[in-house]
Amino acid sequence: MKHRYFIGLMSGTSADGIDAVLVSTEGANSHLVGAHHRAMPSSLRDEIIAFRQSGDNELHRMAILDQLLAEEYASAVKQLLGDSSVEAAAVTAIGNHGQTIRHQPDGAARYTCQSGDPNRLAELTGITVVADFRRRDMAAGGQGAPLVPAFHRARLADAAVPTAIVNIGGIANVSVISADGGVTGWDTGPGNTLMDAWISRHQRKPYDEGGKWAAEGQVIKGLLEALLADRYFFKPNPKSTGPEYFDLEWLAGALTGLESPEDVQRTLAELTVESIARALEAQDYEVVRICGGGARNDLLMERLSARLAPTVVTSTAAIGVDPEWVEAWAFAWLAEQTLAGQPGNIASVTGAAGERVLGAIYPAGISSN
Repeated sequence: MKHRYFIGLMSGTSADGIDAVLVSTEGANSHLVGAHHRAMPSSLRDEIIAFRQSGDNELHRMAILDQLLAEEYASAVKQLLGDSSVEAAAVTAIGNHGQTIRHQPDGAARYTCQSGDPNRLAELTGITVVADFRRRDMAAGGQGAPLVPAFHRARLADAAVPTAIVNIGGIANVSVISADGGVTGWDTGPGNTLMDAWISRHQRKPYDEGGKWAAEGQVIKGLLEALLADRYFFKPNPKSTGPEYFDLEWLAGALTGLESPEDVQRTLAELTVESIARALEAQDYEVVRICGGGARNDLLMERLSARLAPTVVTSTAAIGVDPEWVEAWAFAWLAEQTLAGQPGNIASVTGAAGERVLGAIYPAGISSN
């Protein structure tokens, strides 16, 4: 069977950059050929974050952002292909998650919005693009998130071994895969988003490398308890959330103003750990694997290991999958599912009425030769 190449693109809720992976697939087997991270220009990151709240002239600003993000995605693809010595013509498709601008999965007006024009991306790269994965699930009554549990089951879980996969991006989510292959999953709450925002405000850094700043502080128990009392943590599954909910304004409601910044950062790290641990309390698992940017936060990994003991907690690197590239790889896999006419969601995870083929297909241009 001839192998095929797929590209996965992911720019997460932190909006710090674009992860691009090149995956070679042959039947049910796949492996990572190359990976590239492209930092998000500060002007675009500022605009993405600004869209989390209502503002002026949004329609025009959204249209411009849509184009500029597509150009950034195209640049990431071209760098990835150059580094991997693979021609664009050899790639079957790009699976592009897009940049989530707002995610509103509950209430009368349910919607999700991802930016990064797939039409322009197809034109700039000459590669078929599969995008807009979330809205079909929402149309079927689902939350539109999380979508990665299907990939977690396909690639990261061992047969007959109950496994919990914890993805710590801006928002944290879990996939619990039973021994018989059944899957449950949901967003547990903030992953890195509050820590990133807090250190950005106080130290002008995009993230707390290794959790070093948080490690200088002490947990403020009263603050932690107040944050964990939020209604989101008690909502039944399925559920999903985003940084437009868990933002600094949300945090400010629990602060007195007398706390030291490093103690708040430490408490936010513990909020991530505790909300994940509580989400897993009633679940059956023997293995815990961490992926996403949180896997590089030493403090988070130490605290999760202590909180979930005696279960051994490792990153997905333990099974040969770099935790940094898991989500991008998931969208390469989802593009492959779409082109094959196979479902990409799991109804028990998202709450959709059933399995659906996700995404819209934007074909590469037709050659004039």
